[in-house]
Amino acid sequence: MTLATGLLATIACLCSSITLLSQDLLVLSKQDHTLAIVDAATLHVVAKVPVGNDPHEVIAAADGKTAYVSNYGFGAFNTLAVVDLVAHKAMPAIDLGPLRGPHGLVFVGGKVWFTAEAAKALGRYDPSSRKIDLVLGTGQDRTHMIYVTPDGQKIITTNVSSATVSIIDQEPLHMPGPPPGRDHPGPSVPRTDWHETIVPVGRGSEGLDLSPDGKEIWTANAQDGTISIVDLQGKKVVQTVAANAPGANRLKFTPDGTRVLLSSGPSLIVMDARTRSEVKRISIGHGSAGILVEPGGERAFVSCGPDNYVAIIDLHTLTMTGHIEAGGEPDGLAWAVRP
Repeated sequence: MTLATGLLATIACLCSSITLLSQDLLVLSKQDHTLAIVDAATLHVVAKVPVGNDPHEVIAAADGKTAYVSNYGFGAFNTLAVVDLVAHKAMPAIDLGPLRGPHGLVFVGGKVWFTAEAAKALGRYDPSSRKIDLVLGTGQDRTHMIYVTPDGQKIITTNVSSATVSIIDQEPLHMPGPPPGRDHPGPSVPRTDWHETIVPVGRGSEGLDLSPDGKEIWTANAQDGTISIVDLQGKKVVQTVAANAPGANRLKFTPDGTRVLLSSGPSLIVMDARTRSEVKRISIGHGSAGILVEPGGERAFVSCGPDNYVAIIDLHTLTMTGHIEAGGEPDGLAWAVRP
């Protein structure tokens, strides 16, 4: 075997051991009541699946095979639609009972976490047992978006009408066990409970994201057009940024934490995360909603409901380079990645 032949054989062996990933962009259409599955490489719609009567947010399971969609209706509805992303078909919906108005969604620890706006609560659904295994009341009006840390120990929600952010921590408790004898205290019984801290922010607090370093919560305040920056450890607002962003309802960090994207009416506002100042205001259409940043940080996608398309933003040049037509009045966006 020659050196060249051996090198080619080695490369072929290495390539055969690499697991190829399939990545899809998921786009909800509020007008068509569908979930569009878009090939991330070509940006072509490969399938559309019916999802329910008022879809607003979507999230994919960690294995990329299943998507969950909140049917919101401002509290009129109480289901999560389920989509098989491999077979491209609708599955039986999840009935949330009295947890009406589901909106924000995340998938953490193999479970679906969701807000229930009309119930002033959040819940958690376990796909393996097909049961809701956690319900926590926030006591706040319009509990809307949700973030859960990867370890599942901390929950953050925005409460639109209360103009607050809830930070909910899971903490250990030590409950005394049954005393074995009069002179000997019984062993403690370990258990946990949840503790909520309510942080006042700006009016219309809606979109939120946690900085990649885990130190700050940034919240878009739609009514005030501002951004509230909350110190996560101190659980208090450390700065209010006059972003001139009326109607701002979504906010996302880029993966490297250097920039923050903010949807505000016809514009996508790009902020410098360090200086808290505007870098550029990109005109993307007549209205903006859902924001999704590519995992590699190359592009962002922004739903433009009035224009019936998703804008494609080059994050290097900060320009709109095209759009995706995935259904009328697009809103929620998510990634689905599977082997």
